[in-house]
Amino acid sequence: MTHFVDLHLHSIFSDGVMTPTELVVEAAAIGLRAIAVADHDNVDGIPEAMAAGEQFGVEVLTAVELSTLWEGLTDLHLLGYAFDHLSPVLHEALAGFRDFRAGRSERILANVNRRLLAEGRQPLAFSEVRRRAGGSIGRPHLGQTLIAAGYVRNMDEAFNNYLVPCNEPKRFFPLDEAIRLIHKAGGCAVLAHPPFIGVGDERLPELLDEFIELGLDGLEAYCPGAGNDGIDRYITIARRKGLIITGGSDFHQPLKGGVVMGSGRGNLKIPYRCVEEIKERVARGVTSGMPPAG
Repeated sequence: MTHFVDLHLHSIFSDGVMTPTELVVEAAAIGLRAIAVADHDNVDGIPEAMAAGEQFGVEVLTAVELSTLWEGLTDLHLLGYAFDHLSPVLHEALAGFRDFRAGRSERILANVNRRLLAEGRQPLAFSEVRRRAGGSIGRPHLGQTLIAAGYVRNMDEAFNNYLVPCNEPKRFFPLDEAIRLIHKAGGCAVLAHPPFIGVGDERLPELLDEFIELGLDGLEAYCPGAGNDGIDRYITIARRKGLIITGGSDFHQPLKGGVVMGSGRGNLKIPYRCVEEIKERVARGVTSGMPPAG
């Protein structure tokens, strides 16, 4: 019997709308054997997810999604897996990001409020935005507050009408620093959703060679944005490069017609073998921060 997993979920501790426990309960309901709650630059939801996993019989891997950049590419997201989520080095690095993220959200809210006042509407209170976030405050929490106030009908309108025009710059980890950070915490580093990194498939193999030199361990071959042919292509590329293969839906919230936990946009079937590959790579000793063998 083949068991399936979803190794890329988001909770209220970054920009999702479900608690870690709710994610685990849903995973159990749809028959997933394992999940990973990979919140953006935040690991605060991991203890809750692991406790819920024990209760509901779902294996929970430690995970995080780091915002990185490399030589002009700013859409590079790095997934860390199977690390020590209590690592002081990791927590110190993420604390700076959490503080910056909160400040960025306040600056975006100030921009939004100026626009609302110009429209003759009452501004939003930051305390209300904070109430909707379990951890790091992100733009989706601002969007939820706009919806609750009746200023927009849905998240698309929130982004198009307010959050994109009122945006503020993000902060990024240099990719090499992010990989070293994951390794120092005892985990392995995986490049997330390759269709969205800002380069075409023709350049991807060359780029992966650069990242492997930095210590990259794997590629998220099973991901939204890649049809079945694309998934097969990413698996082939990863195997040729000696990278492990992972997969996840990048699920944030239940939306009609949106990404679905466990299946993405309907074509994802992520085998438990991905979990085994993560464990095997970590067992081989990627924690030194040096590029793994072969």
